[in-house]
Amino acid sequence: MTHNEDEHQWLAEQFEASRSHLRAVAYRMLGSLSEADDAVQESWLRLSRSDTSEVENLGGWLTTVVARVCLDMLRSRKSRREDPLDDYTPDMNREDGIDPEQEVLLADSVGLALLVVLNTLSPAERLAFVLHDLFAVSFDEIAPIVGRSPTTARQLASRARRRVRGGTSTPDTDLTHQREVVRAFLAASRTGNFDALLTMLDPDVVFRLEPAQVSLDTPKEIRGAAAVAKQFSGRAREAQPALVNGAVGVVVAPRGHLQLVLGLTLAHGKITEIEVISDPERLRQLDLAVLDD
Repeated sequence: MTHNEDEHQWLAEQFEASRSHLRAVAYRMLGSLSEADDAVQESWLRLSRSDTSEVENLGGWLTTVVARVCLDMLRSRKSRREDPLDDYTPDMNREDGIDPEQEVLLADSVGLALLVVLNTLSPAERLAFVLHDLFAVSFDEIAPIVGRSPTTARQLASRARRRVRGGTSTPDTDLTHQREVVRAFLAASRTGNFDALLTMLDPDVVFRLEPAQVSLDTPKEIRGAAAVAKQFSGRAREAQPALVNGAVGVVVAPRGHLQLVLGLTLAHGKITEIEVISDPERLRQLDLAVLDD
């Protein structure tokens, strides 16, 4: 085996050792497993074409490369008109080797609410936040990737952090209580526990649908705990709590792609109103944030 072949094999081994980390970075940057794998593959191509003889930290170098690739992909995505939110439908017959169930599990592990909120950030904000807050990359390393100073990179991450974590003035005790009610409601919904659903709904609860969701057989409003509980029993499998305009609500985002939001009103530990929001324009106007545990 020649020296070049030895070096190529060594690089391939080092790359494979870093693949899972690079994929994790790319997935959080892009929110798509197929795009993340494309970014990782492009990183390998750049590695195989580069002179790495003076690279002291190959793992860090690869993280930088995959971040640059993802940033380019995000900017390209922003320059195009992104697909409308309601045009997203999971492709269960994909030919790219990605198992849709695998992507669902990965999205769950990352947090669907986090993926949804990350999609509201600018590419530079998203990169700064993901690399620094999720992967502990220094701002000195982030700065040249986004073409800014370390101070500006820090500001980008800080601005993103506020968006991700929310800037609500609602007292923590209220949020904690709301979160407990909503999570219990979703758990009862997923398991089809009708009696448990009833205990969390106000007797006069109102469930409001958007006009586009109303058919001849579906009223615009459904009233009463029993009638509303029937609408949710055995459902909500892809729903997660999130902050919606500063209050605890629900996002439904298959594989991290936002489809609808449930705005909730609570009083005295009961859900008194549920509003479905699925219109793409209304969804874009919502202030969404991750709900901390």
